[in-house]
Parts: sequence; C-alpha cells; structure tokens
Amino acid sequence: MKKKLASIAAIAIMSLSMLSGCASAPKFETEAEGAQKPILIQGPMPIEAEKFAQRLDKVKVEKSGNFVFYKGKLDKYPVIVAKTGKGMENTAAATAIAIEKYDPAAIINQGTSGGHDPSLNVYDIVLGERTVNIGSLKTGHLEEGEGIEPTNWIPMDLMASEGSAGEDPDAEKIRYFEGDENLLAAAKAVKDKYTKGKVVEGTIGSADLWNNEVDRINWFHENYETSVEEMEGAAAAQIAGAYDVPFLGIRVLSNNKTNGGKYDPNTAAANQDYVYEVVKQYIREIKGK
Repeated sequence: MKKKLASIAAIAIMSLSMLSGCASAPKFETEAEGAQKPILIQGPMPIEAEKFAQRLDKVKVEKSGNFVFYKGKLDKYPVIVAKTGKGMENTAAATAIAIEKYDPAAIINQGTSGGHDPSLNVYDIVLGERTVNIGSLKTGHLEEGEGIEPTNWIPMDLMASEGSAGEDPDAEKIRYFEGDENLLAAAKAVKDKYTKGKVVEGTIGSADLWNNEVDRINWFHENYETSVEEMEGAAAAQIAGAYDVPFLGIRVLSNNKTNGGKYDPNTAAANQDYVYEVVKQYIREIKGK
C-alpha cells in the first residue's frame, strides 16, 4: 500500500512540475521581451513631446519629480518619450533619472531651435553631428568702469579637469559632444521621407540663454560653427556621455533671425514626424543585428 501511495505521489509531483514548466513559458517570453533596452526620446515642452507619445502603443505614464515619461511600444519595441521641461538643469536631471531608471539603448534629444546659419530656413532640420554648450564661457579681466566685452569671452570646458577651470589652461577650449554614428546613420537613411525642408548635419548649440541679438548669433556661428541654438541638447549629451549611452540631437528650425524666418510652432510636430521615422529605422537596424 505504501509503495502504491509513493508511486501516486511521484506521478502527482511530476505532473505539477510539467504544469509549472508550461505556466512559466509565457513568463519567460515576457521577460525576454522586457530585456530589450528602450530607446529614449526627449522633448522639452508638451508640443515637442506629446505628439510622439501619442503614436506609441500600450502607453503607460510614469512621473519622477517634474518629469513625465511615456512608456510604450513602437513596432513592438520599447520606446520611452520623456517630457523634460525647458533648460539645461531640467534636461540633465531628466536624463540622469531616465538612464538610472530605464537603462536606455540610445537617447534622441529633439525639438525646436533658432537658426544660426543664414542658409537654413524654418522647417529645416539639423542632425547634431556635434552638440556644444555655448553658455559655458570665461570673461576677460576688466576693472570697474572698463565695461563689458562679450566678444572677447572665451570657451570654458568644465570637463577638462577636476581642478579649477579658471586655473587650467586646458579648460580654455570648446567642448563638443559627438553624435552617435549609428543614430546618425539611421537619421540620414530616412531623410528623404522628410518633405517640409532640408535635413542637414551640423552643430547644435545649447545654453540657458535666448539670443535675439543677431550680431551675437553670428558670433557663435563664426566661433563655434553653430547651425542652431536651443536650451537642452548639450546637457543631455553630457549626461549620456557620462553613462556611455549613444546620443543624437535632432532639431528643427522654428525661426531664424539671421534671415528673417518667422516663428512657426507647427515645426515641433513636423520634427516629431521625422524623428518617428528615424526611430523606426533604428529599430529595424537593432532587430537586424
């Protein structure tokens, strides 16, 4: 009798093990799918982020501080849209939070910008071959009453050393953050799909600063080779670099004071439409590897 009961118990255990194995299969698939690192798309203001977020599937909204993250899928691949808020500090914080929390495969910082290059028009898009902080500057020495000389200010590379930037001669140079080659290749591969303007490679300048002085804009264009200016990209690029996350800035001209291009808020939506195509192309390349 004992042998018979033991045999029945063994069969029951084997059956439960088989059922448990079957039940765990879907969980394994879910975990494998979840193991895909998401692509992070950043936009400062609602008009620069929410249109893209609306195009994702299965969106869940998460918040951290003032920052909003729209988690969803694009072509069955995880994509997160972050509404970072305006400015360098907001963007740096939102980028660090997103990297720590979501471990993205890549970051695209996108939105509107003001033109520095007179050959570019409203609705043209600049792919950030380089991004630079144009607000990190060191003034010359002038005594009281000797005035202000902004055109004599020099670059200050805050990443040149851990000592005082004011004492390190190596810090008196321009720090450029290079756009990721693979992201840039994906953006170039689909640029013919954008029909509202040109898509060019260039240098994106960033600072907590809004330039309306054309001579000042021209000074940055000549000395930093800036194509456009905005208020976020270099901060995101710096934090992405600190974590070794691939980064690319993509900015549309919403106005250009150097050639009279008037502000058009609809450029924000146009840029998101293009970035949507870039992300789809990048996903195809990831899946093809």
